[in-house]
Amino acid sequence: MDGDGLPGQDVLFGNEEERRLNLDDERISNDQRAKGQNARHTLPPDLGAAPMATLSAPLLRSLLPIRSSPRRFPAGAFPHRFPPLNSLFSSRPSHTVVRSSSTASPSAPEAAEATGEAAQSEAVEEEARVVLPTNESSENLLRIRHTCAHVMAMAVQKLFPNSKVTIGPWIENGFYYDFDMEPLTDKDLKKIKKEMDRIIRKNLPLVREEVTREEAQKRIEALNEPYKLEILERIKEEPITIYHIGEEWWDLCAGPHVETTGKIQRKAVELESVAGAYWKGDENNQMLQRIYGTAWESEDQLKAYIHFKEEAKRRDHRRLGQDLDLFSIEEDAGGGLVFWHPKGAIIRHVLEDSWKQIHLQRGYDLLYTPHVAKADLWKISGHIDFYKENMYNQMDVEDEPYQLRPMNCPYHILVYKRKLHSYRDLPIRVAELGTVYRYELSGALHGLFRVRGFTQDDAHIFCLEDQIKDEIRGVLDLTEEILGQFGFRRYEVNLSTRPEKSVGSDDIWEKATIALKDALDDKGWGYTVDEGGGAFYGPKIDLKIEDALGRKWQCSTVQVDFNLPERFDITYVNSNTEKKRPIMIHRAVLGSLERFFGILIENYAGDFPLWLAPTQARILPVTNNELQYCNEVASELKSRGIRAEVCHGERLPKLIRNAETQKVPLMAVVGPKEVEARTLTIRSRHSGEMGTMPIDDFVSKVQSAIADKSSL
Repeated sequence: MDGDGLPGQDVLFGNEEERRLNLDDERISNDQRAKGQNARHTLPPDLGAAPMATLSAPLLRSLLPIRSSPRRFPAGAFPHRFPPLNSLFSSRPSHTVVRSSSTASPSAPEAAEATGEAAQSEAVEEEARVVLPTNESSENLLRIRHTCAHVMAMAVQKLFPNSKVTIGPWIENGFYYDFDMEPLTDKDLKKIKKEMDRIIRKNLPLVREEVTREEAQKRIEALNEPYKLEILERIKEEPITIYHIGEEWWDLCAGPHVETTGKIQRKAVELESVAGAYWKGDENNQMLQRIYGTAWESEDQLKAYIHFKEEAKRRDHRRLGQDLDLFSIEEDAGGGLVFWHPKGAIIRHVLEDSWKQIHLQRGYDLLYTPHVAKADLWKISGHIDFYKENMYNQMDVEDEPYQLRPMNCPYHILVYKRKLHSYRDLPIRVAELGTVYRYELSGALHGLFRVRGFTQDDAHIFCLEDQIKDEIRGVLDLTEEILGQFGFRRYEVNLSTRPEKSVGSDDIWEKATIALKDALDDKGWGYTVDEGGGAFYGPKIDLKIEDALGRKWQCSTVQVDFNLPERFDITYVNSNTEKKRPIMIHRAVLGSLERFFGILIENYAGDFPLWLAPTQARILPVTNNELQYCNEVASELKSRGIRAEVCHGERLPKLIRNAETQKVPLMAVVGPKEVEARTLTIRSRHSGEMGTMPIDDFVSKVQSAIADKSSL
């Protein structure tokens, strides 16, 4: 199972085609870039800097008000639910948003949404709001962004005559262009932006010209642009189209563009960052300079977008992970390898316990399998043939090659295959929190979102053909229950059908696809059909969750597989004592623990709900005279399942500030009166002062809130 739940990836092997640049139409999607096609940082400018996070449906409003004069928001005054900006995958159809109707505790979403500073969102006034269009909803915006890429390239070549141009597409929130040139600085970006402004002010026309392939080649050679020659070779259609900016600059391009540069609002354009990018995503090729920019239809839209980026930056899991001491990536050990610190490990422990409990209740058997296996296993599965570049080098064990596992699927098949099964035994459901290892280029690594070793919440179901629908429905119910614990109740659902190249008969594909559709219909979830977007081995359902910022993250996937049962020759005995092939279903809910933890950190802005918080209560003595009683209270709370600690050695106001900074949900202040009465004075991070109460009353309230996954 693909632990990252990456959109567009087959669960067994990944989709290498998606790693390649689409040079024919000069466009590239963020999911392609986030898959690590470049060896250095190639992610878009920080929008939470989150690979595989998409932004929600088009033309929804920004929650940032327009004001006649600038106003600085106090820390935490941003509304918790930030504006959805757009869908990240511009090449795909828009998705249906589903609101879950889970029967899980109704307090769970409140626990997720009423977190920390975000709870102050009510203080933000309702004022005029900025509509942030998307490339899909506004062709004008798309044209602006594409033209900005050309204007930027023209500006760069005016300022740096020796620079060579490559590709310059529009992307989700703006545009970029890759150049073969010396490394750029922030100062250079300012110069480039000024030159762009001059070009825009000239109001130069954008003129489309059609030429023969020979003429295009002649002009490119005259300009000594080798990369454009490569692009020309990849263009199969004729005539070749060129776009001119006035009479000063031109580029191979299919369009579209605005009529003149004056249609671009100068104050709605901003250059954001420079990154390294290998030509064609191949680390053996030349390292290029990629300039990212954002462009909007108005200055107000740009301001709203910048505010959104600031909030996303405030929630960045890499910064919060360090500030709250949750995890680290120790470069001495190697990039992309996660160290879970005690606080982060506690949260992981809670996640794992909850995950295991739900799976056992739902009829799954838990597995633990090895991290390595003989290389022959991966030959049988096909990974060495189709996925080798994502696997680590083999190791020699007593003259026999062994391989670190990139997937868990073959292990679960071996467990199934260990004995003969009757049709009466099916379905068989097995689940594992299995750690896998994938080779990633250093530039593709990104905090917890893209790592080299991660733990998948992986499960496989072996069933009969007529059991597919019920099993898929069961997976959807389980997914809703697990995600609902964290307050995730809005999904985008995608059903991907048979691609042109596939394995399996027409009959089984039709049955499986109908079963997936029926399961979704029974669930009452709307979905978008991605015709031909399935894996070669079976149809699939992908689900994206929406976080507090309105970003979409692909986590959950359920995929029918006709391939591995054939490769491993697994069977069951039917009612006629004939050996038949079972259907295999791959399934993940969270994707990977590391990535899901990163999503949670950013969703909650590090302000975890009570049931997840690493420290649920901090006991604060007014003076050291109360320390003994505080330690007794802490021991009592721990013995009753509450994660508590005592902090002392500072003045009380400092202790309270520290607890607030560390986002501890509950503080118990203890002075002489509390010691004498055997009570605690409770302060909630969310509700403020809760008054003084006996220890048993406090424990009862906390235990009840933890059980309900609610806050106090």
